[in-house]
Amino acid sequence: MSAQHLNDGVLFGAAYYYEYHRPKDLGTEDRRARRLTRDLDLMVEAGFTVIRVGESVWSTWEPENGRFDLDWLQPVLDGAHERGIKVVLGTPTYAVPMWLARLYPEINVVRKDGSSMGWGARQEIDYTHPAFLFHAERIIRAVVARYARHPAVVGYQVDNEPGNEIFHNRQVFERFVDHLRTRYGSVERLNDEWGLTYWSHRLSTWAELWTPSGNAQPQYALAWRRFQAELTTDFIGWQADVVREYAREDQFVTTCISYERPTVQDDALTRELDVTAGNPYYRMRDHLALPPTVDEDDSWMTTGTWSLYATADRMYSSKQAPFLVTETNAQAIGGPWQHEPAYDGQWRQVAWALVSRGATMIEYWHWHTLPYGTETYWGGILPHSLEPGRVYQQLAALGAELRAAGSTVANLTPDADVALVWSNPSKWSLAEFPQIGGGAGPDRRGYHRIFDAFYRGAFDAGLQSRVVHDAHLTDSSPEAVAAEQPVLVAAGVTIADDAWLRWLERYAAAGGHLVLGIRTGYEDEEARARAERKPAHLSEAAGVFYDEFASIDTPLAVDGADGFDLPVGAHATSWVDGLQVVDADVLVRYDHPHFGRWPAVTTRAHGSGRVTTVGTIPDPALARTVLAWAVEHGGQAVQGGTTSAGGPEAIGGSQSSDALSDAPRWRPQAPSQTVTGATNPAGERVRFVHSWSWDPSTFVLPGAVRDVLSGEELGAGAELTLGPWDVRVLLEV
Repeated sequence: MSAQHLNDGVLFGAAYYYEYHRPKDLGTEDRRARRLTRDLDLMVEAGFTVIRVGESVWSTWEPENGRFDLDWLQPVLDGAHERGIKVVLGTPTYAVPMWLARLYPEINVVRKDGSSMGWGARQEIDYTHPAFLFHAERIIRAVVARYARHPAVVGYQVDNEPGNEIFHNRQVFERFVDHLRTRYGSVERLNDEWGLTYWSHRLSTWAELWTPSGNAQPQYALAWRRFQAELTTDFIGWQADVVREYAREDQFVTTCISYERPTVQDDALTRELDVTAGNPYYRMRDHLALPPTVDEDDSWMTTGTWSLYATADRMYSSKQAPFLVTETNAQAIGGPWQHEPAYDGQWRQVAWALVSRGATMIEYWHWHTLPYGTETYWGGILPHSLEPGRVYQQLAALGAELRAAGSTVANLTPDADVALVWSNPSKWSLAEFPQIGGGAGPDRRGYHRIFDAFYRGAFDAGLQSRVVHDAHLTDSSPEAVAAEQPVLVAAGVTIADDAWLRWLERYAAAGGHLVLGIRTGYEDEEARARAERKPAHLSEAAGVFYDEFASIDTPLAVDGADGFDLPVGAHATSWVDGLQVVDADVLVRYDHPHFGRWPAVTTRAHGSGRVTTVGTIPDPALARTVLAWAVEHGGQAVQGGTTSAGGPEAIGGSQSSDALSDAPRWRPQAPSQTVTGATNPAGERVRFVHSWSWDPSTFVLPGAVRDVLSGEELGAGAELTLGPWDVRVLLEV
């Protein structure tokens, strides 16, 4: 299948559930038809070019077992096509009808404690169960066959935010045992690989394997989480294959990913799909301010501008390609006690931020605010009155801008000063067996805490990041990656095999600047602690090793070594590796009577490149300084004898690509600003200058540009004025 409909410009629209309008409110069929006409006309006036339909209402498609009602969507698709609005058609498999739950109660998810999940929400099904799969296939075929030839349909979304539950159903456990038998071949090998001598867990037959509900073995836990992710990947791939039997060559197949779902392995999942799609939800209003003005917290919604960009870069990373935003905030999102509709200008800012990182569709959840159900107060573009208001007006203005920009801003390849490794196996391992403390107990999002510290450090330094999956990294030679990505951060990658770690060493030797964080190189692919001195296979290149490490309850103050300037208040947090210097330069030390014996940050030239080791989780001030220094001194040959304001004697070289060689000129010029760049398929350079604040700011142009939205030509040295919550989209000329 192709995604040719994604080449004309950024698609813009919303999820549209005509069937969710209350019949009582609409009255007669004539009034219902007028409501549909009114909705679609308002969409056209707002510049909408796409809607998503159909994925939430299996019981509407099939009200009784084997009795289908497939024609109700026809007026929606016909009306959309008449107005030039494209349609993404969803399969309804994530929300099963109650007749199916009644017929097959065994398809209900079983939780870790052995209890059934129950019914009344969504995604309550074990989607590996044959009975569910029979009925799921039947409804998929019925819906897709009915509408595959409709000219409005440009693509399909299979399921919706898969991977929400870990299945402890008995038949899933039996499949897991079969999976292990296939992978390991014998219980003797399993005993050896998992170290089951410990606590007398050695197996004599496969029948002796205990269920995961009582498991305390890290190797078992990691295998179980990998298996659960494979189930999700297989399920989505199976649906995609069924849909492709009917889909036209010009239609794409995707699913919408919620990246926090516990059984999503996005790099594997998207291999089964034509294009990545995801659902970035975010805290609005002061949570988007730069510099930050409110405290951040961890939840399924991102908090802070830096984390909005991180989510976009995660979506790009799944296939290293442009992506679709299938859902994002139209208004207040979350519980009915949390109402945070955006300030004027923020929807526009966020949309352009997502486009700058590769989004080629922006679709809102959703068109009209629901009058009933769990999401009654998840605000849509239209309020409960169904009359256009401030949200509609703000998005209509954005729609006009996207239409004016056209293909110039579609299918962008975003710039990257820094590449950061993402490791799903490490995330699962550190969630099942936490190694990072959080308050009074373990932090099951410890992997995120490590990764986010470095991502935010790069963001705060005004740098752009590319997220790369550990499994994807070794698809290319280390020499090629060093040339393309001169700075690579590998932090928290505790699950890695020998070949992967040796690849990192070769990357540095080839001219890359490798930044190592805690836990990387500590465990192997089975979550077994390595026997080598840490970081394993990298200690010689790094010029340091450690045998001792410690958790810390309060942040430690740090000092820069001679010539390495740190901002006041920089700290190490949560963790200290007892780094012992063999042959490395010390950049940062702990200001502490005990921990001061070890360095916090070291660096060493290795081959044509460099390895910098960070033995703690840096706070934003420390991370910002280290990442800015790493990019300034990133990779390549030693520039002996020169110095810089950012740190000690300059020991790296310049970056090679055009996108990076001019990047220091396109940097934020005020604390409220972000400056990002990208290249479109025509090879044109597009720049995005944001100001995330109530306060106006100015930006002096480093080169000549054309304002993509106004058409104004501006020369190098011209000064842009950005108002409250503003963004400018610029094409280099």
